[in-house]
Amino acid sequence: MSRLDEFLNEAKSTVRVADDHVAVQRLFLERGWSDGLPIVPPTAARVEAMLAYCDRPANAAIAAMAPRYGAVTPIRVAINAVMAGCEPEFFPVVLAAAEAMCDPAFNLYACQATTHPVAPLVIVNGPIAREIGMNARVNAFGPGNLANATIGRAIRLALINIGGGIPGAGDMATHGAPSKYSFCVAENEDENPWQPLHVERGYARGATTVTVIATEPPHNVNDHSSTTAEGILKLVAGTMRTTGNNDIYNYQDGTYPQPLLVFGPEHAQTVANGGLDKRDVRQYLFEHARVPLGAFSDEYIELRFRRKYPDAPLDTLIPIFKRPEDLMIAVIGGPGKHSVVMPTFGATQPITLALTRADGTLARSVLDFKKRS
Repeated sequence: MSRLDEFLNEAKSTVRVADDHVAVQRLFLERGWSDGLPIVPPTAARVEAMLAYCDRPANAAIAAMAPRYGAVTPIRVAINAVMAGCEPEFFPVVLAAAEAMCDPAFNLYACQATTHPVAPLVIVNGPIAREIGMNARVNAFGPGNLANATIGRAIRLALINIGGGIPGAGDMATHGAPSKYSFCVAENEDENPWQPLHVERGYARGATTVTVIATEPPHNVNDHSSTTAEGILKLVAGTMRTTGNNDIYNYQDGTYPQPLLVFGPEHAQTVANGGLDKRDVRQYLFEHARVPLGAFSDEYIELRFRRKYPDAPLDTLIPIFKRPEDLMIAVIGGPGKHSVVMPTFGATQPITLALTRADGTLARSVLDFKKRS
């Protein structure tokens, strides 16, 4: 008996449909099991092929996915990965990302149920990103790369089908965002003049990690004019200075939002050539990415700021992020003098997990997960 058959035997009910493309798509749409795009039917053979790259028990619960708190099991994630169009060797990244965003500090319940247009961004670092052909360069956040697109989509389908983030029910986003279809990239480590993201977050350079961040879509910083580090950072600070983001107010002592700055490699190199490291960048932006209190409405000030700034005059400058170390920095993209800033949902913390085998050892290759026949 296959592991898929074991799963179906344990299920309360199964649904069978004719082997017909139109019938399959109609069924999944009617049942609310789809993101609205055509899916790959999750046949037993396809799910088995996906699980060939998993060394955990297929029905073992590794997390609970909000807001439904459905059990995250390899076989359930595999079904959604098949539907998304993933290649089997992508599966270890999908499973790790699904586990990471269920960490309580990520606050997935609020991220799924909010009216805010937040989506979990997955950033992959390390050798497996290159091995499976992820895009870290030109159009990294856009279409055209199978691994980026389908890994991100598999996460969204899992958020719908396991977590219950169904639009209009578990997902109450006022507008939503295109990032809710797929939001997955790799960091451009080869053109990063500084330490890559996962090394900054405590992992060895040779480790493969997934970092999940609950962010808004990218906000562009277009600077084809500045030739100095300070010039570029001045425009970055100007782009970050917005009154409508959650990061500026949504914090408590000990828990602070961590927005993301993604340098394009050309901007990153100019800043690094100016003698600045990431600590210098964070300090500059902490000091300059600030909004005067008077830029907010009276009602907004009363509700959001008066307890934290009880006697502050209206020209008080409010920092976008509360401590220099709270700004996350990555290098992603290809040629072109652009960077992007990405505010977060606010009440959330980024989570980084290393891809490990079931025995806890680091995975150096997707073949570490491949079942031996």
